[in-house]
This record gives sequence, C-alpha cells and structure tokens, in this order.
Amino acid sequence: MRPLLTQSWLDLAFLHWAVDPADVAPLLPPGTVPDTFDGATYVGLVAFRMYRVGGLGLPGIPYLGTFPETNVRLYSVDERGRRGVVFRSLDASRLIPVLVARAAFRLPYVWSRMGIERSGDTLTYTSTRRWPGPRGARSRIVLRAGDAIEEPTPLEHFLTARWALHSSLFGRTAYLPNAHPQWPLHRAELLECDEDLVAAGGLPAPAGEPVSVLYSPGVPVRFGPQRRGARGRGHRLRNP
Repeated sequence: MRPLLTQSWLDLAFLHWAVDPADVAPLLPPGTVPDTFDGATYVGLVAFRMYRVGGLGLPGIPYLGTFPETNVRLYSVDERGRRGVVFRSLDASRLIPVLVARAAFRLPYVWSRMGIERSGDTLTYTSTRRWPGPRGARSRIVLRAGDAIEEPTPLEHFLTARWALHSSLFGRTAYLPNAHPQWPLHRAELLECDEDLVAAGGLPAPAGEPVSVLYSPGVPVRFGPQRRGARGRGHRLRNP
C-alpha cells in the first residue's frame, strides 16, 4: 500500500519543558486530552531538517521538499487510547510546502526565514517568522551533540516514541499515523536558547531550562496507512 507521504527528518534538536495539563487542554482537538507523565504534560520545541518530501510513492523532491523546520508540539491521547502529537506551529522555510500543508491538511505551517549550521558536534538552528504571523516570532537554538543513548529513560521514551498526530481537519479530529525506525538518540548540551515560538503558540513562555535536551541524526518516515507491524519497527511505546 502506497504511503500518503514519505520524508526524512534529519539533525533533530528536541527541547522539552513541563507544563500544567490545564494550560494545554483548551488547545487540543475535540476528543483528545493532554497525555501526561507523572502528572505533567510537556511542550516540545523541535528543530530539524526536512529532507525530500514525496507523495503517493513518488520520489522525494530535492529542493521544495528539503528545508529547515521548527515546530512547537504538545502531547495528546484520544478516546481510543491512541497517543500522538498536536502541533501549535510548524515554521518552515519553503513557501509552497507551507501553502500546501495549510490548505490540504489544515496544519499550522508558517513561512519563516531559517537556517541550520553545523560545526563539528555543535549545531545552530535559527528561525524568524515571515507569514502569517505573529511576524518576527523567532528561535535560536545552539546545542552540542553528545554520546549515543543505549536505552532512553522512561521520560525520554514518552517524549519521542510517538507515531501519529492529532489535528482538526474540516471540523473533525483526524488521526494520522506514521512509521519510522527507532530513534537514534544522543545526549545533548544546550549552549543557547532564545525563542518566543512557544508563547506565540498560545502557551505560557517556558520558565527556566528545558527538562530534556536530546539530539538525533534522524530517521526516514512514512505517513498514512501502515503495513502490519510497521509502526515504530521495534520501538515500543510503553505506558509510563
């Protein structure tokens, strides 16, 4: 069965802060509630390089399908117990993919001026919003990737072992699954974080340092109907 979309997510920075579930609940689609770990839910700021987005089994597009992206995401669970993410914003540097994603999938993509630079183990991710706004919302993340993680902690697993998104689509709550190999995760040292994307997404501005900072070199991803046993390919989602 052909996937709806194929792509790769490369050079990812995962930053997470704990937030009160009461602050998150009004921002989620109907039929979903905040997914929690030890009584808290989390907001994630995730910066990465999208690589070669392709559709309906066609080869990935080298230019329009390859671009930096930074998203603000929340963690959800629906009435059937299916866990996922809910995006509050997805900044991307290619206007045409932004327009297509907003029109076809009703995802909150925004057009931004962005860059990813690497110097040895240090990566710098920058983003400044252009359209539709709030214009000028920004992020600058600098981190140093460290040692590979052999076994994620329960919290790290909770934050990264997600194979679906929940989204409001044409007046209904949609559940869109994806499949990818187990995340290759690394410890990471946050050298700099200057951002207001979280607040622009309708959430309280983060207070203090993130509780989790991770790096991943990335994975190939498929969206849409999955083959039996394809979900996660060995990366089980345990109940914490």
